[in-house]
Amino acid sequence: MAKHFLLLNLIAVTFGCVVLAFEPSPLQDFCVADPASPAKVNGLACKDPKSVEADDFFFSGLHLTGNTSNTFGSKVTPVNVAQLPGLNTLGISLARVDYAPWGINPPHTHPRATEILTVLEGSLQVGFVTSNPENRLITKVLKKGDTFVFPIGLVHYQRNVGYGNAVAIGALSSQNPGVISIANAVFGSEPVISTDVLAKAFQVDDTVVAQIQSKF
Repeated sequence: MAKHFLLLNLIAVTFGCVVLAFEPSPLQDFCVADPASPAKVNGLACKDPKSVEADDFFFSGLHLTGNTSNTFGSKVTPVNVAQLPGLNTLGISLARVDYAPWGINPPHTHPRATEILTVLEGSLQVGFVTSNPENRLITKVLKKGDTFVFPIGLVHYQRNVGYGNAVAIGALSSQNPGVISIANAVFGSEPVISTDVLAKAFQVDDTVVAQIQSKF
C-alpha cells in the first residue's frame, strides 16, 4: 500500500499537481496511549515501547451488570482507548449495554464509528434513521445471538422489549468512536440553543422548548 502512495506522489510531481499522502495502517506493532504526553496528534501519543506492560492491553469488567436505575433504564460500559490504552491507533473498541425491562439506549450517533451490536440476553428493538431527505427508520427486533449494524454517523437507538433484563455488546470501528446523544446535544448544550430557534425547528411553542431544556 505504501508503494501505491509513493507512485501517486510521483505521478503528482510529474504532472505538476499537489496531493497529500498518508498511511492508514499502523506503522509499528502497537502505540499504547500516553495521556500524559503534551504532544498533539490525531489520537494519543505513544508510550515508550520499553515501558509497555500486559495491563496496557487488558480490561476487566464486562462481566459485571451495569446499574440501570436511571431515567433511561440503561447503562453503557465503554471499553475504548480511555479505558484500554493499548487500543490506541488500532481502530476498534467495545461497549457493554445493560437494559432494565423496557429500558432504552436513547437516540444517539457515533461520529467516528460504525457499530455492530450483538444481543447476549433478552430481546431488543433496534433501529437507525437514514439521512435527509428520506429519514427512513430501519428497525428490527433482535433476540439472543442476533446481530445488527448501525452505519457510521446515523442516529440509532435500542429498546428492551422483554419483561426481563437485556444485555448487548457493541463493537465499534474506532478507538474513540464518540457519542452524541441527540436530546442532550439539542436541549442541553452549553450555552443553550435559543428557544426560538428550537421552537421553529420542532414547530412547537417556546414554552415547550423551555420546559424540555429545564430537564437537562
